[in-house]
Amino acid sequence: MVRLEQRLSLQLRLSPQQVLFSTLLQMPVIALEQRIKMELEQNPLLEELTDIDTEQKELEETPDPVQEEIKESTNETDAEEIEKAAEKEIEEYDFEDFLNDENGYEYNPVDTSQEEDFHPDPAPVTLADHLLTQFHFFQLSETEQGIGEYIIWNVNEDGYLTVNGETIAQNLSTPEQTITPEQVEKVLKLVQTLEPVGIAARNLQECLLIQLREQEPPNELAITILEKYFDDFKNKRYEKLIKNLEVTPEELKEILSLISRLNPKPGEGYINTNENYIIPDLVVEKVGNEFIPSVNDPHIPQLRINNSYRRMLMDGNHLSQDTKKYIHQKLESARWLINSIQQRKLTMIKVMKEIIKRQRDFFDKGPDVIKPMILKDIADAINMDISTISRVTSGKYVQTDYGVFELKYFFSDRMLTENGDEVSTHRLKNQIKELIENEDSIKPLTDGDIADSITKSGVPIARRTVAKYREQMMIPVARLRRKI
Repeated sequence: MVRLEQRLSLQLRLSPQQVLFSTLLQMPVIALEQRIKMELEQNPLLEELTDIDTEQKELEETPDPVQEEIKESTNETDAEEIEKAAEKEIEEYDFEDFLNDENGYEYNPVDTSQEEDFHPDPAPVTLADHLLTQFHFFQLSETEQGIGEYIIWNVNEDGYLTVNGETIAQNLSTPEQTITPEQVEKVLKLVQTLEPVGIAARNLQECLLIQLREQEPPNELAITILEKYFDDFKNKRYEKLIKNLEVTPEELKEILSLISRLNPKPGEGYINTNENYIIPDLVVEKVGNEFIPSVNDPHIPQLRINNSYRRMLMDGNHLSQDTKKYIHQKLESARWLINSIQQRKLTMIKVMKEIIKRQRDFFDKGPDVIKPMILKDIADAINMDISTISRVTSGKYVQTDYGVFELKYFFSDRMLTENGDEVSTHRLKNQIKELIENEDSIKPLTDGDIADSITKSGVPIARRTVAKYREQMMIPVARLRRKI
C-alpha cells in the first residue's frame, strides 16, 4: 500500500564551491601546482598567462610620471582597507560582471623570487646506477645477469634487499625456464661483494657480518657475537656476552667498539630518485620589528579565462544548447578554481599572522620558548571553524629564521607548573631530550629518574608521561642506551 508522509530533517550540504575550496586549502604547494596543471589540461576555458602576456600587462600598467606625482601628494589608502576590499570583491563578484570583463578574470600571484643565473646540475648517480655499473663487469650468463639486475632494483635506499630469494625465483621464472632459489642465492652473493660493503643484505645481522668478513684480518670473536649471540648483542645484555664468550669487560668493549664502527645503512649517501623534499608553503621574514608572512607560490601558474570562449558565450545565438551548457559548466568551474586559489592564499596568510602573534617569542628567540597553543585558540581569534584551521596547518610547512617547521609544530598541549604557569609539551620534550643527551652512558637515566628531575625543576610530570614523550621522539629505553 502506497503511503505519503512528511518528514522534517536538518541536513548540512556543501556547495561545489565549498568542496573545491576545502580541497585546495588542505593541499600543500606541490599538490596545488599539480592540481592546477591538471585543470589546465581538462578545462579549455582556463589558460595560463605567458611571459609575453605578463610583460605586456606590465607595460600597460606602467604609471605615468605626472600621475605619480599627483598620487604622492595625496594620502595613501590604509593597507587594511585594501585587504578588506579585496576579500569583499572575491565574495561579491557577480557572474554577469565576470562575463563582461574584457580583460578576462585572472589569478596573478606575486613572484617575489629573484632571478638567478641558470647552472645545469650534473646527472644524479643513484644507488642502483652505481651497483649496476659494477655488476656488469662480471662475466655471467644472460639468466644470471637478469637475476642480478632484478636484485639490484629491489635494494632500498638504506641498501637492503626488500624481497626474498623464493619470491625473486618465482617472479623471474617463465614457462620456458625455471629459476631456482639456489640460483638467486648464488647471484646474490656476487651482488653482496659490490661497493659499498654490506649492500643487498636481507637484515642488519647479515649486513654487519658481510662487512666484518671483508676486513683483513676478520675478527672471529666479533663474527661469533653476530652469528650466535646477536639477540644478546642487540638488547645489550653485556653480562651474558661476557659469560658466554669468556672474555673480560675490556675485551668485550673493544669488540663492541669495532662493531659500532660498521655501517648499518650502506646505501646512505646515494641519491634516491623517489626522495621527497620539503618545500615550505609559507615564508616568514622579519621586516623591521615585524614578522611578515607570505605564501611561497612563485611557481603556481597565473590563470585567466580564455577570451575566445567567453566571446562565444556572449554571442551565443549560433551555438547549440549542448555547447552553451558545456561552456557554462567549464566557465563556472574555472571561476570557482580561480576564486578558491585566491581565498586559499588569504586564509593561509590570516592563520599564519595569528600564529605569529601568539608565538612571537618563538620567532624572536627560537624553539626553546614556544608557548602552548591549540587549534581552537586560532579558530576563536580569527572567527573560523576549527576544521578550517586544521586543513590550513595539516601537512604544510613554514620557513623561519630558525629552520623549516610544520605548522602543526606550533600547536601543543599545556601543562601547569607549581607556580600555575603554562608550559608547552614541546619544551618538556626538549628538556627530556637534553637530559638523555647529557646522561652517564654507563648508567643511563630511567623514565622515573627523568620524571623526578623535571618535577624538581617545577613541572610535576609522571613517569608514564615521560615514557610517552620519549617514545614519540623515538628514543630507546635506558637499557638499550647503556654502553659498557
